[in-house]
Amino acid sequence: MKLASSLTLSTAETIVDAVLDIGRREQMKPLTVVVLDSGGRMVCMKMSDGCGLLRFDIALGKAYGALGMGFSSRTIRDYLSARPTFQTAISAAAEGRFIPVPGGVLIEDDAGMVIGAVGVSGDASDRDEYCAIHAIRAAGLTSDPAEESPDWRAASLSDKH
Repeated sequence: MKLASSLTLSTAETIVDAVLDIGRREQMKPLTVVVLDSGGRMVCMKMSDGCGLLRFDIALGKAYGALGMGFSSRTIRDYLSARPTFQTAISAAAEGRFIPVPGGVLIEDDAGMVIGAVGVSGDASDRDEYCAIHAIRAAGLTSDPAEESPDWRAASLSDKH
C-alpha cells in the first residue's frame, strides 16, 4: 500500500536540525523539538544534550495543541488567557497534550494548507517559537504565525516552557 504523507521525514529532519542549529547559534538553553504531521503523528523528534525530562512532553503539547486548535500556541495563550475553564477543558480533551504558551507553530505548504506542526521547548517560550518559525522557513515552508514575537530576544528566562 502507498500512503501520501502530509510531511516527509526529510522535511521534518530539516526543521528539527534547523531548530537545534538556531538554538546553538543564539546560545539558547538545550532544546527539544517535535514535528507532527497533519494527523498529529510524530514524524521526528530530537533533543539537545542536557534537556530536562519533561521537555519532550512540553514540546509535544505545544505542537499537538496548535494542530488540534488550528492556530499557534502563542495565539492559543492570548485567546484563552481570560477563559481558564475552557483552557482546562481543552487540556482534558487533549489528554494532557496541550501546552498553551509560545513554541507550537503550524507548518503550511505553498497552498496555505496546514501539513503539520512544530513544538519547541527548553528556553523562554518566545525564544522557542523564534526557533520554530525560522526552522520552518529554512525548510522552504510557511509558518503560522509568520513572524516571531517582537521581543523574543528580551524574553525572560523565568518564562521557560
